[in-house]
Amino acid sequence: MYEQESHALLNDILTKLKPELSNTHTRHFYTRLGANFYAIHSLFHLLYGEREDFKQQLSSLVETLALRYVQRAPHLRESDMAREKNYNWFLSQKWVGMALYCDRFADNLNDLQTKLPYLQDLGINLLHVMPILDCPPEASDGGYAVRNYLEVDARFGSTNDVEALASSLTQRDMLLVLDVVVNHTSDQHEWAKRARQGDKKYQDYYYVFDDRSLPDAYEQGMPEVFPLQAPGNFTWDEAMGKWVMTVFNTYQWDLNYRNPSVFIEMLDVILFWANKGVDILRLDAVAFLWKKIGSSCQNEREAHLLLQLMKDCCQVTAPGVLFIAEAIVAPSEVSKYFGEDAINAKECEIAYNATFMALLWDAVATKNARLLNQGVKSLPTKLERATWLNYVRCHDDIGLGFDDRDISLAGYDPRQHRQFLIEYFTGRFEGSPARGLPFGVNKKTGDARFTGSLASLVGLESALQSQDEQAIDAAIKTIVLLHSMILSFGGIPLIYYGDALGTLNDMAYMTDPFKANDNRWAHRSHFNWEKAEKRHQSGTVEHKLFSTMKKLIALRKELVAFADFDNRQLLSVNNLNLLAFLRTDPKNSHNKVLVVGNFSTEAQRFDIDPLSSCTLFMHHDVKDLVAGTRLALDSHGLLIPPLSFYWLSE
Repeated sequence: MYEQESHALLNDILTKLKPELSNTHTRHFYTRLGANFYAIHSLFHLLYGEREDFKQQLSSLVETLALRYVQRAPHLRESDMAREKNYNWFLSQKWVGMALYCDRFADNLNDLQTKLPYLQDLGINLLHVMPILDCPPEASDGGYAVRNYLEVDARFGSTNDVEALASSLTQRDMLLVLDVVVNHTSDQHEWAKRARQGDKKYQDYYYVFDDRSLPDAYEQGMPEVFPLQAPGNFTWDEAMGKWVMTVFNTYQWDLNYRNPSVFIEMLDVILFWANKGVDILRLDAVAFLWKKIGSSCQNEREAHLLLQLMKDCCQVTAPGVLFIAEAIVAPSEVSKYFGEDAINAKECEIAYNATFMALLWDAVATKNARLLNQGVKSLPTKLERATWLNYVRCHDDIGLGFDDRDISLAGYDPRQHRQFLIEYFTGRFEGSPARGLPFGVNKKTGDARFTGSLASLVGLESALQSQDEQAIDAAIKTIVLLHSMILSFGGIPLIYYGDALGTLNDMAYMTDPFKANDNRWAHRSHFNWEKAEKRHQSGTVEHKLFSTMKKLIALRKELVAFADFDNRQLLSVNNLNLLAFLRTDPKNSHNKVLVVGNFSTEAQRFDIDPLSSCTLFMHHDVKDLVAGTRLALDSHGLLIPPLSFYWLSE
């Protein structure tokens, strides 16, 4: 949009740019800058317009964008232009991701390149390497306490190794995802060190206070993220002689985005890694970016403005790069991180579908789909050019992030049901096969979450210990059923490393003093390559899981109906042990796939009478796409085996 005042200011800024920035071949940069500048100016003014140095800061922002564009490699600029033309490229059904720790899956970044054939064997073509930036080893929070944003931790390699990995992935038609922790730094970051030394400029990079009056005012509305290991939201720093905001851990200092210098610094970090060949950047803890007294300091409007501004700026310099919003918040808040009042994503193109994940775990515990059906109805609507990241397991704990109203509509008492789920997955509920661990227990509120590997949570660990073949089979079926859902639901499925082999809890973390107080490390084990070799041995757990998931992934990539273009229809079924939804090819409405999952340990009847309008049931049989055979329909429909699923077509 052209608007005189902002573009007059832009002209002033451009005439004062350094000669090396204005004389370079930058035609595409200036085209994008002109197209986006009204939005950039408007957002920057909303956030920082009252400051005396507003124009100076805006000029610094534009210079940062121009400098990073000049440094952007020609092949990355070509990729940007290709993705601008095919702007829905990431909505394709062909993408299947895996999240892993570099030093737990391989030795380092160089060694990780040698492990890519394993990923390709499974069908993975989107690789999320968990945080690899420089962190203090004794206080890293698993890589989320960054000491230097522009350096890779020496244990993993170097920035050159990241570029080499990105290049290798590109040759294999695979995408690279890396994390940028945008909410906080390590207390050993250079900015924090300068703040400790009394430098007012860098103290203003954080929330720093002389006494408890303002921290106490903030804390009246702020919940605790880690009530056991890091209670409260502020820490007294003896060296600085001041209180500093530390929402997560005492060694993670929250950045003050009321200061535009902080925004420009972090945008520069984002563009730095975009220039290293990263395709998608996962922005960590975005819900916490703006702090306001009298609120929970989460999901504030200004946090969304910051993300919109980051996206508009990135589209100028590196438009082919996507953002993932790491916002594990209430269902009603999640979709806002795509951007509100828009068609195309204004903030992040991708967001974690944490509610769907939690609903799937509920179905595992209850052995039915009552809450799952109800909760799916309440999932927020995404924008057209945006998608969900669907997952069963990730590196983090599992929270019960579904709405109390949905729990009530499903026939449960919200508080009692959540307590049941915690007891079930920590093995304290009678008859539960799960071997999870309680996490984040808040003694004040009774709230809790749980941790543990996927296989241990669904009962494979206990089944193997007892050598109960039926229980082993049930656990394998549950793992496959869960993955069949995320592969077909609509969005990008993200598989956690080790889950395709049935990796169990690893309690070795207890011997590491830096990890012993964080039981999330139980499911962050070192990848067992001997176990991985068993995927080739028929009859093993590893072979059963890996071969089945490999087949499902390959089939997903062939089914255009599984692309994510708002082409999913939830079906109302009489049997609430089942979840059923219809996926339709966005370019050919006659091409449909019906997905049915049975979460019960008993076979369940799928009644076709209420679905008489569905074109799949015009004949006496349907095609089971996974098995490649046809299934006969009787007068009542189809019998779905226990803990099983079908992908059906005509």
